[in-house]
Amino acid sequence: MLYTNEIIVEVPIDVFINKMNNIENMKHWQRGLQSTEHISGVPGELGSKIKLTYKFGKRQMEIIETITHQNFPHEFHATYNTKGMTNIQENAFTTTNDGYTKWVSKSEFIPLSFMMRAMLFFMPNAFKKQSLKYMQDFKKFAETGSSVAHA
Repeated sequence: MLYTNEIIVEVPIDVFINKMNNIENMKHWQRGLQSTEHISGVPGELGSKIKLTYKFGKRQMEIIETITHQNFPHEFHATYNTKGMTNIQENAFTTTNDGYTKWVSKSEFIPLSFMMRAMLFFMPNAFKKQSLKYMQDFKKFAETGSSVAHA
């Protein structure tokens, strides 16, 4: 499944990138994030890996993020692997005429198990909504400092 979301974040691109490219900030815009653990490489650089642990209700999920392309302030691509699913993300950032940041995120979900294939088939909008929700939460954090960690 492949789809694209976009959003305008009303901060200059340098502020946007400083907030996005800081692992300590992830908890403020990624609901359910419990912890981050550096696995390999130079943090934030091409090829580096981190383990992200999330908790959604009673369900816990571990995801391995691998940076596949990093050209800040213009692009950030990563692959996210978890049990049964791979997510390839390509993010592009541009400055609007108003001096804000336009974020375009292209996501491809590749199911690796029957259960995940079924989820993508029966609930494709759930994946799209979750991706957009993270973008909206980042927008709120970047613009107002509001954190989902306190929600």
